[in-house]
Amino acid sequence: MAVKVDKEKCTGCGACVEVCPVNAIKIKKDKAVISDECVECGACINQCPNEAITLPR
Repeated sequence: MAVKVDKEKCTGCGACVEVCPVNAIKIKKDKAVISDECVECGACINQCPNEAITLPR
């Protein structure tokens, strides 16, 4: 799992949860948490209004 959530930038808005096609993202303690089910499709990266999710290469 290479998708990372910057906990400083994440506001827990849930935009990423709504667009995840495999339901791999949950909001826990007001922050996005990405599970091992993530397929690295990038949908959450494009949806995040705070640029808190990245896929380092």
